[in-house]
Amino acid sequence: MSRVRSGTFASILALTTILGGSAAWADVTIGAGFVLSGGNAPYGLQERRGVEAAVEAINAAGGVNGEKIKVVFGDDAGDPRQAVQVANQMVNDKVAAVIGHTLSGSTVAAAAVYDEEGVIMITPSATAVDLTEKGYKTVFRTVVRDDQQGNVAGAYIAAHFKDKKIAFVQDATTYGKGLADATKAAVNAAGVKEAAYETITPGELDYSATISKLKAGNIDVVYYGGLYNEAGLLLRQMRDQGLKAQFISGDGLYAQDFWSIVGPAGEGVLLTVDQLPENNPAAKDVVASLKAKNIDPAGYTLYAYAAVQVWAEAAKKAGSTDPAKVAAAMHDGSSYKTVIGDIAYDAKGDRIKSDYSLFRRVGTAFEPAK
Repeated sequence: MSRVRSGTFASILALTTILGGSAAWADVTIGAGFVLSGGNAPYGLQERRGVEAAVEAINAAGGVNGEKIKVVFGDDAGDPRQAVQVANQMVNDKVAAVIGHTLSGSTVAAAAVYDEEGVIMITPSATAVDLTEKGYKTVFRTVVRDDQQGNVAGAYIAAHFKDKKIAFVQDATTYGKGLADATKAAVNAAGVKEAAYETITPGELDYSATISKLKAGNIDVVYYGGLYNEAGLLLRQMRDQGLKAQFISGDGLYAQDFWSIVGPAGEGVLLTVDQLPENNPAAKDVVASLKAKNIDPAGYTLYAYAAVQVWAEAAKKAGSTDPAKVAAAMHDGSSYKTVIGDIAYDAKGDRIKSDYSLFRRVGTAFEPAK
């Protein structure tokens, strides 16, 4: 039996059919549940553009097993409760798979519905470790887990800043705290102890109190776990108030929205990032196509594109869009070619291989960190 479907609000779901408009035109329906409204909507809009571009390309090449793809989009507004409502609506719509959700908290909440109903979910951006530690059989992601990314950042911090005063700052979100704690654990495991650990409140406009603490502690390095709005304000205010500490964070900040907030203060920022889109041979043609449409391929755009590719290729391998058969194909060790590189999954639904490394912002470009 399905979970009880609570009242579904149009403003919450905003379900939209694309690529043809009518159910008669498309043969197989997939869902996409993202944060499409509110302060974190830029993340979900990146993912929406990635899904739309992938579906357009796959349909132009003949679709999946002779069927064209239709997509219904749901807006969870970044709220776990609304994410559950979106998930229930996707189940009601009998989608073959769901690409999403965006934020870790919403994704963890929605995943329970998809698991119960046997619907495949592939998230392009939710990094919470807990998501794939529950024994779900139909939950996957194209991004890496917090601990995978944290190990990369933690090893770098321990190797390059072991004699410096290090602070961890996080925004109390599932993503932010998870990433900061995973990186801290890796730093501590290398025998390095942080000098400070601070939590900021999302939505605030003034982080002077936190910055004052960091300045008083003569902090040399700030590792930030969180989303781009707060990260941008924090970094800009740090520089305005004379704190020149090295700023390090995760891939959630690798997007134009963050750089628009920080401006010149972003010079020298270090981020853990997968292969840069512009340098990844697997993404060359897709990146060119996106840029021709004035779509920035940074952020989670290509992770969403890759999620559609993985599902489509697994469905072709299975010879069916039946979720159980597609999930079996994704779990059988096969490697699927995507715009972010080859992806193969372990039993939990996590990527077996991670290509994440540290990059430094120099001008308007990125260079590998040394």
